[in-house]
Amino acid sequence: METSNYFEFFSPVKINSGDQALSTLNYELEQLHVSRPLILTNQTLDELNILDLLLSSITKIEINPRQIIKTIPNQATLEIVKKASQRYRDLGCDGIIALGGEAIIDTAKGVNLIISEKVDDLSKLTGIETAHGDMQPFIVIPTTSGTGSEAALSAVISDQKSKNNLEFISSKLMPDLAVIDPKMTFTLPPRLTASTGVDALVHAVEAYTGLQTNPLSDAYAIAALKLIGKNLEPLVNDVNNKNYRVAMNNAALMAGIAFSNSHAGIIHAIGDACEKISEVSHGDALAVLLPHGMFYNLKFEYCRNSYQDILLALEDTEKFVNTKAEDRALMAVDSVVGILSELRFLAGIPVRLEEIGVKRSDFDRIVDKAMHNSALLNSAGQVKREDIKSILEAAF
Repeated sequence: METSNYFEFFSPVKINSGDQALSTLNYELEQLHVSRPLILTNQTLDELNILDLLLSSITKIEINPRQIIKTIPNQATLEIVKKASQRYRDLGCDGIIALGGEAIIDTAKGVNLIISEKVDDLSKLTGIETAHGDMQPFIVIPTTSGTGSEAALSAVISDQKSKNNLEFISSKLMPDLAVIDPKMTFTLPPRLTASTGVDALVHAVEAYTGLQTNPLSDAYAIAALKLIGKNLEPLVNDVNNKNYRVAMNNAALMAGIAFSNSHAGIIHAIGDACEKISEVSHGDALAVLLPHGMFYNLKFEYCRNSYQDILLALEDTEKFVNTKAEDRALMAVDSVVGILSELRFLAGIPVRLEEIGVKRSDFDRIVDKAMHNSALLNSAGQVKREDIKSILEAAF
């Protein structure tokens, strides 16, 4: 399949990654001219002393307890964004620090939009590139290694009154700085480490095989896949290993950068639909759907060529060389199945949709939802309803 030689790639986030990355915060806050940050996190991270780790690394400015909001829910909502924005204004804050996972990072992005665009109703800014003002200084410190939200230009925020998820897509949503320190992710148990690792794996696979791939996003995706192939299973087996943890943090970040620039595909479209219709975990849905979506894509030459590269990234050179060229794409799927099977054994990740609560009676609504997902535009071939149904049946 011939693709255009024109592409756009945008990744403005400064990344401080590795052991002791937190120790750079004093300098970075000074560089961003932040003296009164609003810190967003949740109660769990406070109880696990992750918040204390952050606060102990900020020594050059005083943090008033009211500058810390510990009540961010597991889903970013318009209500919590509005409350946090009011706190930001009341205290005269001059920057935002998001400590946590995707929901906390999305909440921070919503706060930044409200403050910077000087609006009260965030829902007026839904859509693509609706922000035009100068954004507030924004630092993200992720505590999971999977979503890549710290490098993403999107946020999903729930309107609980209408029960709709509002999507915001803008280059202005990206943080100024991502601090990737293994100390912040050590508390992830094996099951969550496996689930978030698979999330990163899906991001890298779909970033590398979509129609909007480009040489730069390819480089990030392949680098992420190499790290995942070498480090995900060992990390799940030894969750406090610093080297494995740093490697997977970096893999998630690079997969997020690739994914933000070359976009998702059919696996994400169906996974998002399962999440919304059947109210199942995003990571669990993707873990179940990944091999079935890849198997579906084998019928397209474009994907088969890309999957050969994925085999080489995930496995050693010897296995690649000893596999016939015409079998390499299928072996890439087999390699992914092998990773998922090992994670099933080590941490109990699900392998069937039925396990996670998706019902056959949900299928028609899931298909409807998936067919309206823009990610399908990035998938090889014209996806039909029966294609999605066949993947759901295979994964059930």
